[in-house]
Amino acid sequence: MPDTDSSDDAPEAGTELPEATVERAERLTRLAREAVDDAEADAYREERAELLADHDFTARVRNEDAGSTLVLHPDEWTEDGTIRTDRIEDTDRAVEISLSGPGDPDDWETVEQHNRELAEKVRREHGSVHGDNAAAFADFMGNHYARPMESASSGEIEEFLAEYFPRNAWPTEKQRAVVEESIDLVFEAADE
Repeated sequence: MPDTDSSDDAPEAGTELPEATVERAERLTRLAREAVDDAEADAYREERAELLADHDFTARVRNEDAGSTLVLHPDEWTEDGTIRTDRIEDTDRAVEISLSGPGDPDDWETVEQHNRELAEKVRREHGSVHGDNAAAFADFMGNHYARPMESASSGEIEEFLAEYFPRNAWPTEKQRAVVEESIDLVFEAADE
């Protein structure tokens, strides 16, 4: 039976941006924030700008005491890089994504289903060893951060590899030998 609710072209609730575009913009933002040099960070931001420009949207990161938030909003709201509140007719057109801490626990079931489907895709395409590693990563991201696997920061991946995986996944030698490749395969599967 076809799943009509999971189209990557479906707009995010309340906005005209497709869900896949929102997720990719978040991932590029996280990569830019963690980049080791300015040129790498600029490349991620440029890719994000091009992605959003296809939908006449732009991005900015709002920093507050509670953390950082990625805001994706229509281009028409800005002039010379400044948001003009008089141009905003419907604030629901914007998408806000917290870049700090865990995701929304109320979305856990949706995140869990997404992560399980992604782990199964890795299993189908690359075998049970990578599939088991992807499933362990799904457990980690869902239970500890309530976020999709592909939104993991480099720090979260390091935490998974150094702490969670050896202590909680009970990995075999084969799993240990390929776990980093398994994580790469998760991100490849999510981008397709």
